[in-house]
Amino acid sequence: MTEDLTPAEAYAAARARNAEQATALAPFREMYDFGLDPFQIEACQALEAGKGVLVAAPTGSGKTIVGEFAVHLALRQGRKCFYTTPIKALSNQKYADLVKRYGHAKVGLLTGDNSVNGDAPIIVMTTEVLRNMLYAGSQALSGLGYVVMDEVHYLSDRFRGAVWEEVIIHLPESVTLVSLSATVSNAEEFGDWLDTVRGDTEVIVSESRPVPLWQHVLAGRRMYDLFEEETDHGGRGASRREVNPDLLRLARTENSRTYNPRDRRRGKMVREADRERERRARSRIWTPGRPEVIERLDAEGLLPAITFIFSRAGCESAVQQCLYAGLRLNDDEARRRVREIVEERTASIPREDLHVLGYYEWLEGLERGIAAHHAGMLPTFKEVVEELFVRGFVKAVFATETLALGINMPARTVILEKLVKWNGEQHADITPGEYTQLTGRAGRRGIDVEGHAVVLWQRGMDPGHLAGLAGTRTYPLRSSFKPSYNMAVNLVDQFGRHRSRELLETSFAQFQADRSVVGISRQVQKNEEGLQGYREGMTCHLGDFEEYARLRRELKDRETELAKQGAAQRRAQAAASLERLKPGDVIHVPTGKFAGLALVLDPGVPAGRTNGHRGFEHHDGPRPLVLTAERQVKRLASIDFPVPVEPLERMRIPRSFNPRSPQSRRDLASALRSKAGHINPERHRKQRAAAADDREIARLRTEIRAHPCHGCDEREDHARWAERYYRLQRDTRQLERRIEGRTNTIARTFDRIVALLTELDYLRDDQVTDDGKRLARLYGELDLLASECLREGVWEGLNPAELAACVSALVFEARQADDAVAPKLPTGRAKAALAEMVRIWGRLDALEEEFKLHQAEGVGQREPDLGFAWAAYQWASDKGLDEVLREAEMPAGDFVRWCKQVIDVLGQIAAAAPRENSTVAKNARKAVDSLLRGVVAYSSVG
Repeated sequence: MTEDLTPAEAYAAARARNAEQATALAPFREMYDFGLDPFQIEACQALEAGKGVLVAAPTGSGKTIVGEFAVHLALRQGRKCFYTTPIKALSNQKYADLVKRYGHAKVGLLTGDNSVNGDAPIIVMTTEVLRNMLYAGSQALSGLGYVVMDEVHYLSDRFRGAVWEEVIIHLPESVTLVSLSATVSNAEEFGDWLDTVRGDTEVIVSESRPVPLWQHVLAGRRMYDLFEEETDHGGRGASRREVNPDLLRLARTENSRTYNPRDRRRGKMVREADRERERRARSRIWTPGRPEVIERLDAEGLLPAITFIFSRAGCESAVQQCLYAGLRLNDDEARRRVREIVEERTASIPREDLHVLGYYEWLEGLERGIAAHHAGMLPTFKEVVEELFVRGFVKAVFATETLALGINMPARTVILEKLVKWNGEQHADITPGEYTQLTGRAGRRGIDVEGHAVVLWQRGMDPGHLAGLAGTRTYPLRSSFKPSYNMAVNLVDQFGRHRSRELLETSFAQFQADRSVVGISRQVQKNEEGLQGYREGMTCHLGDFEEYARLRRELKDRETELAKQGAAQRRAQAAASLERLKPGDVIHVPTGKFAGLALVLDPGVPAGRTNGHRGFEHHDGPRPLVLTAERQVKRLASIDFPVPVEPLERMRIPRSFNPRSPQSRRDLASALRSKAGHINPERHRKQRAAAADDREIARLRTEIRAHPCHGCDEREDHARWAERYYRLQRDTRQLERRIEGRTNTIARTFDRIVALLTELDYLRDDQVTDDGKRLARLYGELDLLASECLREGVWEGLNPAELAACVSALVFEARQADDAVAPKLPTGRAKAALAEMVRIWGRLDALEEEFKLHQAEGVGQREPDLGFAWAAYQWASDKGLDEVLREAEMPAGDFVRWCKQVIDVLGQIAAAAPRENSTVAKNARKAVDSLLRGVVAYSSVG
């Protein structure tokens, strides 16, 4: 080929090769045994040119190559590189990767749990650690040249997203930022903001997957392709994508099948399991069972596979089902290697704890090549599953969606059992972004020719909806940034109030809000043109129709107001009747899911009701705890009582009654039915409507009838135009309020936070008080509550175990609210201190209400949760793991995670607590030592 070149062309080519060899990218490329993709080369070249980069590409496409090039550049230039990740598991994984390449001496790790070689030129850390270093002015920032922010799309996370923006805004200008993101639809907008706050930033977007992904639906014995593809382009799915007509036909047929709901057996409905068997007999398809799916994929060579089940219990159950079905995916040699690896990795776990951790059942699954993966597992167990999966010894993993958050566990196939998941409040359809994130795990680069995403058939499935999820490959990045108390005192301390306000106005949240105002302003202009046309449409030759329409609207508003007052009065009467209830009252719940006979166990009117803070007792009135005639113990709400309730009978509640005991509930419910089952509740009589006697309504009706336009033949036609006019006018005013509300929103919230902190003497103008400096060292959701507890000496005199119990209330949040039973608490000083913490929170909550800081907007202090206090106290008191987990009724993984979060906050308290005349700092350090033992102390890194 070179012989065909002219001397001038050969010389130019040689110069180009020499120029490339002189770059930092050339030796970097030689470190890999595969060629770099065009988007990776483009990003690396931009970095070497001194620009910041935003790389948005699909999961598994190799974005981290760009981050690793930043590490390479930093070492080459004699500077530092910080590599940040959103979760500790990712930090641990990245640390191991970099140590393998550069050696232990050059790589360090800083997370909430571990500190390894903190002076190294390359440090892997969680994003929160870097944020804290920036606020503390850490010496480690000296010589920092590059910061890699892996999974930067986390800034959409409503709980932690603000941290990413804080880091981006506060990093020194001399630091080059490398932002790695999943494919988002507004990467250019995010890039524009980075360009504004960080300087010259190159945006590189790649939509193509390195391994093509095929989408399927598994129904009965048949695997259907989701899309009908044209076969050119190498079958990569890059051409026309239409839903498979066979699948559409199947859905129409199956969803139109009807089953006879009147089948009865001995007077009762046929059990669901029997019905399912009958459906299978009648139907050509069914939802395959979990062992059936794995066997099918194994037979077709589609393992290893990850099955996403949106439930921890579902993941564990799936493993058991596969074991009971006799599935074995490993041969004898693989089983031997699995046992060796597992025993080596778990050698540090105390032998006496293995049984309570379910070690032997877990090991049996691993030896067969089957495992679960979820947040409730012990971190060590999860890490072993990840290692065995990557090494090919585990071939079927049943996981919750947390596995999709960046952990390097690619599979050949990803299976989704359902397209609905519990989002903490309700069962909701998964979003296109979530679907892309989950299925992005399918297809291992350099191993698989193609990846496969399999969705299991469910009755009622809409293939068109599924195709929409699979076809919408991107989702927008939305800022969740909100100022916090800790952020406010740190900013004021460093920059003063005025400069802090300006800094906050550079946030991505404000950037997006300001951009959205432009579109809203255009809509306001269009609306004003529409209002003029509607005004002409309602013109009446008999008189002023605008005045007539105003009278009609006033009448309607008055009637609505009276109806609301009547409803409010009925609610007040119902609430008052609930307040009169006593334990042992037998009532009839008039409506709702638990309508019918019930026994009051607890009236649900807390003693602290009068302290003025926001909470369920303020907004919802009493919430009685009842036992229903169907043996359920439930906390009811005011919505279950639209009308007043009166006791029908009285019953004695046995002292031995335990609401958690099925036998106890059964016995008392039986007594309830015997005592009051025959009583028919009195029907509530409807009261006369207030509108019937209202003078204002009578006056308006008289004026309407006397108005000239009332006699117009086209009156209702004009009225329709008037209704449109007022509706559009109302919408326009709302848009104008939105424009007003979106301008300087972040800064206004900051002003309210500063005003509250000034009221509490944490700030005095631009000065941060000693109490404020203490608050600046406390990071967390309940930073202000922790600071107030230190200031008021709530924790003075507590021993380490008692202090651990109290601090747990600052971090713990129950996965599901359990109103049925109050949490078990340590007695004595710890219980009094916890009660005082709740009292202080009530005072702060009332103050936040006064300063218009609302938790619903992501600002403010949630109520401390006492649900982990007993477990933390027991563990810090040197109790055994078996006893602690049994009483806490909590998975080992959750227990370890909460303990580590308590340890983290105890460390902050030890640093922030007063040094003189105080025992808190010393006992906080002792509490850390007490908690950091056994399974909590074990770490796979360092």
